[in-house]
Amino acid sequence: MNKFLKYSSLLAAVTLFVMTGCDKDFEEVNRNPNSPEVVSPALLLPHIIRVASNEIVGKSWGLGNVVVQYSAKIQFTNEDRYNWGPQGNPYSVFYNAMRDVNNVVNLGEAAGQNNYVGAALVMKSMMYAFMTDAYGDLPFTEATRAKEEINYPKFDRQEVIYQGILADLARANQLLGSSSETMEGDILFGGNVLKWKKLANSLRLRALMRLSKRIDPSSAMQSIVADPSGSPIITGNEDNAALQHLADVPNQHYLFTTRSGSFDEYRLSTTLERVLKDYNDPRLHVYAQPTTDSRAGLVGRPQDYAGVPNGLADEDAYGYSPTGDPTKGGSNFISNIGLLFSCLQCSPFASPTGFQTMLMSYSEVQFILAEARERGFITTGNAETYYLNGIRASFDYYEARLRAANLNPIADVTQPAPDYYLQAPIAYTGSQQEKLVKIGMQKWLALFFTGMEGWYDWRRTGIPTVTPGPAAFFDSVPRRFMYPTGVQALNRDNYQEAVARQGADVITTRVWWDAQ
Repeated sequence: MNKFLKYSSLLAAVTLFVMTGCDKDFEEVNRNPNSPEVVSPALLLPHIIRVASNEIVGKSWGLGNVVVQYSAKIQFTNEDRYNWGPQGNPYSVFYNAMRDVNNVVNLGEAAGQNNYVGAALVMKSMMYAFMTDAYGDLPFTEATRAKEEINYPKFDRQEVIYQGILADLARANQLLGSSSETMEGDILFGGNVLKWKKLANSLRLRALMRLSKRIDPSSAMQSIVADPSGSPIITGNEDNAALQHLADVPNQHYLFTTRSGSFDEYRLSTTLERVLKDYNDPRLHVYAQPTTDSRAGLVGRPQDYAGVPNGLADEDAYGYSPTGDPTKGGSNFISNIGLLFSCLQCSPFASPTGFQTMLMSYSEVQFILAEARERGFITTGNAETYYLNGIRASFDYYEARLRAANLNPIADVTQPAPDYYLQAPIAYTGSQQEKLVKIGMQKWLALFFTGMEGWYDWRRTGIPTVTPGPAAFFDSVPRRFMYPTGVQALNRDNYQEAVARQGADVITTRVWWDAQ
């Protein structure tokens, strides 16, 4: 054997040894310790909460506050005139987040970490409810199952989606607190499992009330309120599902770093202005700022708040005069949205942490219970007590947030005068219908800047009266979002089936629970 053959034989032997000797540890040797293949629920949960909260507050500012006439636009007024095209989000954002939700559920179930599973189911339910209330029928049972080769998921009927939401929330209630792990990464409640449990059951009440024109929610609602230990609900402002923002970048509140021009496009609506002034409601100082004109000039000059009508054409909105005097028209004579929500470029008094992203409040829960008791859906408690609790909770919440933002002069005038509750539009008197209107009006006031809840609830109750503006593209207020163009193109057959069942893919079509 020559030297070449000897060398070749030796090389082959060494190669064989290396291959067989190292094969059993190959995966271990080639695993990158700095790039874990499995991400823990503690890292996934904060991302889910942040993504969901940012989308909800963004839609609130951009569309929700406008369509239900808390605010109105003085520039680029398409949103206010119902010139809405297909809405890509929350659809895309939430379905992307659902993959992380599924991972938390799977990892949590495998590790026996029921608290993480419960929290993930609560976030899943919140996002699906937000989406189906906006769009109607959606992929649900076949959604996020691409690994099972379901690339074109069917659209489930809204009734089926809500059945799934209620089932997931009931399961979350059972799971939360049944294991002992600490929920690290919980940026909503700081690992407080009881608060997650309260949110799960409060969301059940919201969902059941949402469906009340289609199903009788009495038995399900009563079973929750009659079992405070087994199905606890939000019982005070300290339980609010409100994301607390931080002073550091990028954790400030949603509007803090926005451009002043973008913030200034949105102003106080005359609809909200009139109600607050008619009620002598001090939340006028919270939801709006005095006009620039009334803040200028002599010390001690009375400050005024003025809104702009919704649905004006751009040229009419920008030059609008609250008094009708053309020399006193324009942005200096129309109130900005309140300082609590302001951006850094807009005011030296802006706070990065004062405003919280509200997902569900104690005030909202009390108004749900007030309506449920008044309608006879529940027999527990007193409707007037729930109603008054809801009003007081809203005032108390804003006073506390204003003080947290160092806006004490506004906080000092946030509580109502003693006779506020005795006024005819507010006192809990009259026929059942009159009482329901009062509950609806106070709920609308309290839901300011709470996602799209003001709009969703208005579609169910018709409270308050919302009239399209003179330049509106439609003579009725929108009832839903149009599906994203990507869905129309990429999942066309299932999209067309959903449209054939639900109705035309236009903003005036009613979703299933929005029965006439």
